[in-house]
Amino acid sequence: MGQGEGVADQVLLAEAFEAHRDRLRVVAQRLLGPCGGAEDAVQEAWLRLSRSDERGEVIESLGGWLTTVVSRICLDQLRRRATRPEQPTEQVPALAVVPDPAESVELADSVGAALGVVLETLSPLERLAFVLHDLFGVPFDQVAQILGSSPAAARQYASRGRRRVRGQAPTAGEAPDSPARRDVVAAFLAAAREGEFADLLQLLAPDVELRADATIVAMGGVAQVSGPEPVARMFHGRAYAARMALIDGVPGAAWWQGGVLRVAFCFEVADGVVRALEQVGDSERLERMVVEPL
Repeated sequence: MGQGEGVADQVLLAEAFEAHRDRLRVVAQRLLGPCGGAEDAVQEAWLRLSRSDERGEVIESLGGWLTTVVSRICLDQLRRRATRPEQPTEQVPALAVVPDPAESVELADSVGAALGVVLETLSPLERLAFVLHDLFGVPFDQVAQILGSSPAAARQYASRGRRRVRGQAPTAGEAPDSPARRDVVAAFLAAAREGEFADLLQLLAPDVELRADATIVAMGGVAQVSGPEPVARMFHGRAYAARMALIDGVPGAAWWQGGVLRVAFCFEVADGVVRALEQVGDSERLERMVVEPL
């Protein structure tokens, strides 16, 4: 294959991927949460797709292959959150294309406003089985391929998740926008502005991560920082211009310049501490967010 043909093939592959990007983002956001790294999962799926020809992989259904890859990337992230050993997977079986993302989002929203909070209480396997099958219509035999389990086990995982979502098992009662969550974000911003390093540390989980998108990195930010002290140093004596805001219904912070939203700070809060932070500066992502100043 000539160099020109290779470039042309990559362009066609990128165009095909872009046709699936929005659906993949919806899947990843439902699996990981609004600030859980969905964009990173989708980008990693593209990188794997761009290298698939080098590995000699045959892809019969691009949509299904990408959904499988994104799901497994998300599953690995969920396992890391739960401090469980990762189980790397090499072969990616074909997976049926999921329904239209708009219909899937409508179905997911109909479960209730606290869906995201309930999903946080599920195990990684329960969460993936429930989201893929109940919210996106993926058959259990194909869900089982992603989980590395039998179809019967996949049904059981989804059933457990379904019971929690329907309130048939104890779930976290804290709503996405609760006074407790607002208090943590407010305390974090105050400690950052006042330079209270010790207070910042107390508000950060031991495995806290700070992520930034490419726009933030281009502005001089750091793509990823892990651990309480490194994250605290990133905010120590800063955040003067940021103000409290609801970001897609969840307490966070935002920075406006000249009346234009420039940066959104997504907070993942649990048990009174910040578990993860994401800085979003990409204009397209910001346009899709519902940001309400508090």
